[in-house]
Amino acid sequence: MAETKQETTPEAKQPKAPRAEGKGKGKDKSSSTLVLDPAPKPVDGVPRLKTFFDQTIRPKLMKEFGLTNPHQVPHLVKIVLNVGLGEANKNPKLLDAAIEELALITGQKPVTRRAKKAIANFGLRAGMPVGASVTLRNARMYEFLDRFVNVALPRVRDFRGLPSKCFDGRGNLTVGIKEQLIFPEIDFDKVENIHGMDITVVTSADRDDLAFALMREFGWPFRGEQPVKVA
Repeated sequence: MAETKQETTPEAKQPKAPRAEGKGKGKDKSSSTLVLDPAPKPVDGVPRLKTFFDQTIRPKLMKEFGLTNPHQVPHLVKIVLNVGLGEANKNPKLLDAAIEELALITGQKPVTRRAKKAIANFGLRAGMPVGASVTLRNARMYEFLDRFVNVALPRVRDFRGLPSKCFDGRGNLTVGIKEQLIFPEIDFDKVENIHGMDITVVTSADRDDLAFALMREFGWPFRGEQPVKVA
């Protein structure tokens, strides 16, 4: 019986050796290198307008306005797109089409806006859907602004610039678009109703002159101003 135990014991221990090497505890350095390989670079996927703001716009505005702290430089907070459809209570398909188009333009699911109170003259009751809106932040905000300034606005017929008197006195601006067809994501053949939208850009500035300079450096085409070309 003793001889049988001596023959079987080494065979039971042999499969344990490769298991230890597979976990990286052995002397093979190649296996441990593969396990400890770091994740992808964190700079991938940064919008070009965000990089342009950090490297070009922020130092330029600090020098122009005499700011000593980089955090004093205004920046974008959010962009809100709002579509109002008063006919949505009579034809719900119009609202569904507007929601689908907003999703194509922004890449984000819109929120349905409802009436807060009843208005008998317009045939509205509280809670009825009257439009849709999307709030963009961070990367999607910069990507939309880039496409809006450089792709959508040049498609406007006889475009001569956006008005400079569109600020609210607290560093925010709102512009109106008459047709959603200026966005290349919209297919002309599938459009049943042409509608406009309001685009509101909210900044961290508390003064209109700071917000004006910020949007000008982003390439916002103000009327009578030479637009800045983003590298």
